[in-house]
Amino acid sequence: MQYWLMKTEPAVFSWNDLKAAPEQTTGWEGVRNYQARNFIRDKMKLGDLVFFYHSVVKPQAIAGIAKVVRPAYPDPFALDPASPYFDPKSSAENPTWLMVDIQAVQDLTPQIALNELKKIPELASMMLLQKGCRLSVQPVTPQEWQQVISLRA
Repeated sequence: MQYWLMKTEPAVFSWNDLKAAPEQTTGWEGVRNYQARNFIRDKMKLGDLVFFYHSVVKPQAIAGIAKVVRPAYPDPFALDPASPYFDPKSSAENPTWLMVDIQAVQDLTPQIALNELKKIPELASMMLLQKGCRLSVQPVTPQEWQQVISLRA
């Protein structure tokens, strides 16, 4: 099993939106960064666990835990000219962009704020805490995962 952190703007799609979705499941569409796409394509697997992270809000925080319930598949929004995620270079035969489906597993109450994470020396190398790292999909090591989970155990 691998562990991940996926960022979302709660004004666009929040943890509560995921919990309100049919079967508490959604497709994670709109990834338009090659490194994040490669993580989805090459590393993310069925059953992997995900920290659902609220960005571009105060406080930024991990709101819950989700799991991957459908592995990588072509993002259909890349082919839809009406979508903000449309990419004219992508095609059905050779899709550039991929997505996974995730399902809510557990609330983290209270949410784990970014400032709380920054105070934990064992998390100093966590990708989320690296200056300039803005990836919407990023790996979390098993040690980092356990450290974060222990904050709400």
